[in-house]
Amino acid sequence: MGVMTIDGRKVEFTDEKNVLSVIRNAGIDIPTLCYHSEVSTFGACRLCTVEDDKGKTFASCSEEPRDGMAIFTNTGKLKKHRKLIVELLLAAHCRDCTTCVKSGECNLQTLARRLGIHDVRFDNTRETHEIDRSSPGIIRDPNKCILCGDCVRACEELQGIGCIGFAFRGTEAVVMPAFHKKLAETDCVNCGQCRVYCPTGAISIHTQIDEVWDELADPDTRVVIQVAPAVRVAVGEAFGMNPGKNVMGKLVNALHRMGFDEVYDTTFGADLTIVEESAEFGRRLEVGKNLPIMTSCCPAWVKYVCDHYPEYKQNLSTCRSPMGMLSAVIKEYYRNPKNVEGKKTVVAAIMPCTAKKQEAVRSNSSTKGEQDTDYVLTTTEIIRMIKNFGLDFKSLEPEAADVPYGLGSGGGVIFGVTGGVTEAALRHLNPGHDKETRMAIAESGVRGETKIKEFKIPYEGRDLSICVVNGLANAHTVMEKIKSGEAHYDFLEVMACRRGCIMGGGQPIPVVPRQRKDRAMGLYHADSESILKKCDDNPLVQSFYIGELKGKAHDLLHNTGY
Repeated sequence: MGVMTIDGRKVEFTDEKNVLSVIRNAGIDIPTLCYHSEVSTFGACRLCTVEDDKGKTFASCSEEPRDGMAIFTNTGKLKKHRKLIVELLLAAHCRDCTTCVKSGECNLQTLARRLGIHDVRFDNTRETHEIDRSSPGIIRDPNKCILCGDCVRACEELQGIGCIGFAFRGTEAVVMPAFHKKLAETDCVNCGQCRVYCPTGAISIHTQIDEVWDELADPDTRVVIQVAPAVRVAVGEAFGMNPGKNVMGKLVNALHRMGFDEVYDTTFGADLTIVEESAEFGRRLEVGKNLPIMTSCCPAWVKYVCDHYPEYKQNLSTCRSPMGMLSAVIKEYYRNPKNVEGKKTVVAAIMPCTAKKQEAVRSNSSTKGEQDTDYVLTTTEIIRMIKNFGLDFKSLEPEAADVPYGLGSGGGVIFGVTGGVTEAALRHLNPGHDKETRMAIAESGVRGETKIKEFKIPYEGRDLSICVVNGLANAHTVMEKIKSGEAHYDFLEVMACRRGCIMGGGQPIPVVPRQRKDRAMGLYHADSESILKKCDDNPLVQSFYIGELKGKAHDLLHNTGY
């Protein structure tokens, strides 16, 4: 433990990795544009510069704290320094702020307001670059880039992809894919983590809001929408509600009032996924082939395997994702003449994930030549739509999702957090329905934020070797171990985003550590409050297999290949 003096006050510190962390722990919100605790320190923006008692200035993000250090965070010199930096950034920045998708949420805009910058004295002499709209998940606008490098480090360090980087030098520097490629021509998996870390509107979600409004306005179109588990614990944040608060009931009410004809719960699709994936896993265990089975719920992970480890494509589960399954089932349900009612059916999905937009247009995401999911809206997009409609979300009374696909189990709800798919599968594979059995599974090592979780579970006279991974860079580590023969697993769950779908590329930002934990706990609380604990308990799942869709399960719920 050491003691620093910050602005004349003694502050203790322990294992903080830099002076910036000590300052923030002391309750001082020192500005930054390029610092994130989960990626390497870059020290590019220099906004976090502080002054010591000898008049020396340095970036607090890249300085280790020392016992006896004395610093000042807001001297007159520092205030002028920060104001000039932001003014220069604005001078080289597209300033169409009123129409920018990030307006009101932009860190640069917030800092300009905080520092009292009302005029920019310098002309923008930077070259205007073409906006890249090639990716189905995200849009890249180089004209709004401030060269902070946040997206570059997120793509390289968190995801291990590295499809964007710095090109050229000095005033001509730009962040872009190599060789002037479009994002769609790179190994980009559409995870959207670059968008999460981008402080401006340089990287944004490729929205489909206008198209969905048009569909809702058509009286001859039935618009059906499904809601993913992680969405319900994040939407409320945008309306002043506590992070992690389960607002599914309010969201259903809002969607009905906005004109959606039917609102279904993607947890029903998650229950179908567990039934099908567990059966597939059992068959593979029996013959000892294509193990470990690799989960296929995360489209960014699926694309990563196909691009980087094509020899393991046969290990991916043939199951569609919960979104894909439910969309296919909905479309088939409304192909029945007695359900059509003379309307065209459009299926939309609210997802925490930008990669779901890419999944929706994948060639194997169609049934009978028809795209299963017509539109994917991220959590952020549905928040904008609710605000556009003028609803007082916080005061809405909760409503139940519609039948026949509005009911899911607690096991389906926890799909939104890392380890949730595995935990739901283990519940299904275990015949026990008692609380003690569920607790034993929960405490087996499947839960928690650990990047790579390895554990064993007894099953039918043998120990299943299981690995749960979150973050694609961590998945790379595991895949290399599998490839070299260093590691052997029976079941491998991978979610591309750190901590799972709750931190997906389409979720509201920014997010502090407390929010991350609250979102995860929100899903676990929803599970604990659910009467149905596993897919076996869901009567709608059982009726699916014996009802009007009997005999169509494999065609609707499985991919033909990758």
